[in-house]
Amino acid sequence: MRSARLRELVNLVLVGMLTAIGFLSVYTARQNQISSTSLVYAGIFLALFAVAHVGVRAGLPNADPWLLPLAALLSALGLTEIYRLQPTLARDQSVWIVIGLIGFLGVIFLLGDHRRLASYKYSLATVAVGLLLLTMVVGTTVNGARLWLRIGGVQVQPGEFVKLLLVIALAGYLRENREVLTYARRRVLGVGIPAARHLGPLALMAAVSLGVLAVMNDLGSALLLFGIFLSMIYVATGRHLYTVLGLGIFAAGSLLVYKAIPHVRERFSIWIDPWSHAHTSGYQVVQSVEAIADGGVFGTGLGRSLQVIGHGQTIIPAVQTDGIYAAWSDETGLAGAAGLLLIYLLFAYRGFKIATLADDSFSKLLACGLTFSFTLQAFLIVGGITRLIPLTGVTLPFVSYGGSSIVSNFLILALLLMVSDRAAARRVT
Repeated sequence: MRSARLRELVNLVLVGMLTAIGFLSVYTARQNQISSTSLVYAGIFLALFAVAHVGVRAGLPNADPWLLPLAALLSALGLTEIYRLQPTLARDQSVWIVIGLIGFLGVIFLLGDHRRLASYKYSLATVAVGLLLLTMVVGTTVNGARLWLRIGGVQVQPGEFVKLLLVIALAGYLRENREVLTYARRRVLGVGIPAARHLGPLALMAAVSLGVLAVMNDLGSALLLFGIFLSMIYVATGRHLYTVLGLGIFAAGSLLVYKAIPHVRERFSIWIDPWSHAHTSGYQVVQSVEAIADGGVFGTGLGRSLQVIGHGQTIIPAVQTDGIYAAWSDETGLAGAAGLLLIYLLFAYRGFKIATLADDSFSKLLACGLTFSFTLQAFLIVGGITRLIPLTGVTLPFVSYGGSSIVSNFLILALLLMVSDRAAARRVT
């Protein structure tokens, strides 16, 4: 598989070149002069991913050659845009990328075989629920949502790791119980219904997701967790019943939460008509939509849009996290925005292809769940910014500023590469 690793290396070099061009454009716009500083930044970035490449070459020689360059490209685009918005945040993001790559290599060399995780499905599920409960009880509230745990001087977003733990736990559980979930114990109106005790996980997941929505006021995490669950149970059983029943339960519960929780009602009100709240709660959505419109077809150019005003204050609130897609669209236009979405589609394509090539049910479910969670998260934040759905508090994977998001996504990347390496190795032998 030397050609695969060579393609990976060549693509990483191309990403490094794009990073240099991006930083050079931003630096020139900010300083009004051309400097070699951008080459230094790009060199450091390329060196970090070159280390990751060496690790993949040594530990996973048959792994998919496209996922690591795609992750590097997304990270480069995000880092460039964050540097354009606030250089100090770009420095912090670089540190988190280093930590994420350390975790990435740690999973590859310390875990060895991803299938070992199936034995810890109940333990991992317990940890996931525990993290959610801990956040509900002692979490820090930001912008109306309780998402963060403060550990010393560092804020951690447990939801980013909960999704990963949930996918692993569900993959292990469904591998063992897919047959009983498929078997119809009785028929109601011509629809086969399994035994009631096997529907417990569906009801429990709906309760957990609605609990996240009600207590943490976090629509994004609730949609993400429940979406992961429904997609994986559908892939495992092939039955539309679970999807329809799950969506019905979640919709009914969401209606109750909507009536009971003011913050949730406000989110929906802003989604329907943000211009009625243009100077208050709808300000972020309005400014994001206007920034996207301002970009036109090819954008204003990196570092040349009106994103930052006096004393480093940004026009779009939380632009480095929730609004980074709007900022990117403003500076690169429709072409750049569509290109960014295309990268996510390519990542999804490679991830789902890995799932189809995997030769055991746990690996298939794991790769499918990880890919779906990654793709759904990107959809939730882009859909929220463009008003396709209500704006949620999730991050744009690899692009948005945030340490928890960066680290968890590198762990997802490592597991996907481990699944692909085993599948490719089996085909070779």
